[in-house]
Amino acid sequence: MPRAPDPREPLIVASFELAAERSEDLTPDVYARLFREQPEMEILFWRDTNHQIRGEMLTRVIQAILDFVGERLYSRTLIQSEVVVHEGYDVPPEVFRTFFRTVRDAVREVCAADWTAEWEAAWESLLADLDYYVTHPDQAETQALA
Repeated sequence: MPRAPDPREPLIVASFELAAERSEDLTPDVYARLFREQPEMEILFWRDTNHQIRGEMLTRVIQAILDFVGERLYSRTLIQSEVVVHEGYDVPPEVFRTFFRTVRDAVREVCAADWTAEWEAAWESLLADLDYYVTHPDQAETQALA
């Protein structure tokens, strides 16, 4: 059965589109913000001297966000499994969940005065939903509740 359209999708997409028009690459902004807010995470990227890992991670996060407000083909499971994988890298779920907010904050900063109240509301709602999947990495339990 097809999933009902998520009313947040066009708002989230529009915010990403405007950010993409204004910034060639959000990666430096996102990670600078992350390391300011979570300085203990920077050491985990010691091998990422050319920032390719950061770029790949950000790309996957953006794709997951778009899938989450879109068809939800894989994002719930991906988010939950990445929480578990990142725990193996000594990234606690509390820190993992801040990354979604960090992405939103970087997008909002790039959009500047063109950021709308509707985008803010859509993102806040989305972040609350994403937090659920981050804080409930037991996929069998979460799938039964979804």
